[in-house]
Amino acid sequence: MRKPEYIIGIDPDCDKSGFAWLEVKSRAVRLYSLTFPELIDKLLHGRGSIPSTIVVVEAGWLSESNWHITRWDNARLAAAKGNAVGRNHETGRKIVEMCRHHNLDVYEQRPLRKCWKGKDGKISHQEISQFIPNFPNRSNQETRDAALIAWNWAGFPIRMKIK
Repeated sequence: MRKPEYIIGIDPDCDKSGFAWLEVKSRAVRLYSLTFPELIDKLLHGRGSIPSTIVVVEAGWLSESNWHITRWDNARLAAAKGNAVGRNHETGRKIVEMCRHHNLDVYEQRPLRKCWKGKDGKISHQEISQFIPNFPNRSNQETRDAALIAWNWAGFPIRMKIK
């Protein structure tokens, strides 16, 4: 496979998924928080219809375990967390299914290692801004995760400046 001109990274969520559009040559990143219908519209009518574009979806369902509970969680909280994780996974599966249905090049990416300083090891805005040039001033966790997926898939360096 030749190197794509554009990479779309998606962090699926049942409410609003993180969507990052990366132009590989310029390393420009655009971020969106989209509902499922909005995301499909953007894929079909936006950048996803350009020939040398690939879509990379974070596929948490490929992980061997998805335990999000703590020893302090009661049964109700554990069930609620399991329900939320399952809904997010199904949203991701449906995004992949829709991409394949519309003949978009789509790849399922296991979640990247959580080694950052943000909550639960997630990447913070300050951290991602250090290695993605001109990173947008505003982001949320889903859009940062989507950008990190696209950036990583492009093979670009992820280096932190030590302060």
